[in-house]
Amino acid sequence: MNTKLKCLLLDDELPGLTYLKMLCEQIPELEIVKTYNNPEKLLNDISTLDFDLLISDIEMPGIDGLHLAEKLQDKLVIFCTAYKEYAAEAFNIDAVDYITKPVKLERLQKAISKAFERFEKADSAKKFIQLNTDKGKTLLFFNKIQLIKTAVSDSRDKTVLLADGSFLNLKNVKFDTLLNELPESDFCRINKKEIVAVKAIKFFNHNEIVLHHLEENNKNTTLILSETYRSDFLKKVKI
Repeated sequence: MNTKLKCLLLDDELPGLTYLKMLCEQIPELEIVKTYNNPEKLLNDISTLDFDLLISDIEMPGIDGLHLAEKLQDKLVIFCTAYKEYAAEAFNIDAVDYITKPVKLERLQKAISKAFERFEKADSAKKFIQLNTDKGKTLLFFNKIQLIKTAVSDSRDKTVLLADGSFLNLKNVKFDTLLNELPESDFCRINKKEIVAVKAIKFFNHNEIVLHHLEENNKNTTLILSETYRSDFLKKVKI
């Protein structure tokens, strides 16, 4: 391994944080950037931090590790927790690994190896597409996309919901063109007018998909899953 993963450590209990730091210092592939015992403080600092991986507890005061991880775009996350019941939720938000305490060095090393493999794969993969917008050309990064839908003003255009809640208007582009460029495992067409990012999905059933995104009325965005695209969607989410 020719590089190191820049890592943040988070645990609200200082003994646990100290022990985790001691283990991480024994793993050559890791560079510890900073340690935190307060998730709110980490969140406040996030824009100033250069890191690749967060190793975090889950049950903490203020904001729990799962909700914190959802706010981190394009970052790897490993959870270390005393509780087994959050495992499904952790993997739903694409966590690299889920370790139950007490953490052992060998188990942590295995998780770090998985994180490094994912990091190298993501680093070598195409990350964006260049498209025309109503304001000029843009580099649309795949990890920022939540939803792409037919524009209300002109069906030839597409409106993109971005991770920060803002919208971008793409000019004269077809869904087929977008689907050919988007990472197949990360995006799925759900009806004639919408493509959704798998990671943006909070809930779904046979007919509807609910996103994490909150609209102005403070309700989650709800989309229709049409019969035409249902089978492909269910295969994509491995149900």
